[in-house]
Amino acid sequence: MRRFERFTVIPAIDLKGGRVVRLRRGDMESATVYGDDPAEVARRFEAEGAEQIHIVDLDGAVSGSPRHLREFRAIRRAVRCRLDLSGGLRTIEAVREAVDAGADFVALGSAAVLAPELIALACGEFPGRVLGSLDARDGRLAIRGWVETSPILVTEAAQRFVEAGVAALILTDIARDGTESGANAPWFADAARQMGVALIASGGIAALSDIRALAKLFDEGVEAVIVGRALYEGRFTMAAAAEAVRTVIRP
Repeated sequence: MRRFERFTVIPAIDLKGGRVVRLRRGDMESATVYGDDPAEVARRFEAEGAEQIHIVDLDGAVSGSPRHLREFRAIRRAVRCRLDLSGGLRTIEAVREAVDAGADFVALGSAAVLAPELIALACGEFPGRVLGSLDARDGRLAIRGWVETSPILVTEAAQRFVEAGVAALILTDIARDGTESGANAPWFADAARQMGVALIASGGIAALSDIRALAKLFDEGVEAVIVGRALYEGRFTMAAAAEAVRTVIRP
């Protein structure tokens, strides 16, 4: 079952110390700051056509509990588009707090894989609003804000999410994340076929050609892409990304 009606480009806002940043390969020490006003960044993305924005609480991911709910609430007040929130959501109480703060979707990562009861609780309480978030490093699951690599295979972790009933899976290629080295489209296509659920690709998006390559995989299960550094560095705009999708997928 499709999660998205059409291939969707989702801009990312990563929060660290209250600022909008981007990491390189998940390294917290390599953060590049792109703004001090997350709400204004979200407002700009929405004005450029964003239908959904991916918000990541990086400090929350490392600490184990949300650290940027105040900033998230400000973003919620600033825009009307869909928002998904991830980072530090390791208890059902934290998930509830995120939803109460205005999240349309919550993205649960490694903590939910390590504690499967959390996935079941969240999917049961918020059906259709829970996303699984898998961060892949050499085929295995990166955990605790990408600081550690677990022995769990990404495919195994994905199966746990799918069985629990997540609406979609965010799959991040850590080796390429924040590097603008290009998306590994064949890898995402293979993952979508194996996982059997709507897949949101993340990591390495550098040019409109990456957007087009992934958009061509819509019928294979790759239904959206998260874009970060390429937008902030002005490689292309949201409007240009939307046009690139239209050249591939006609209504």
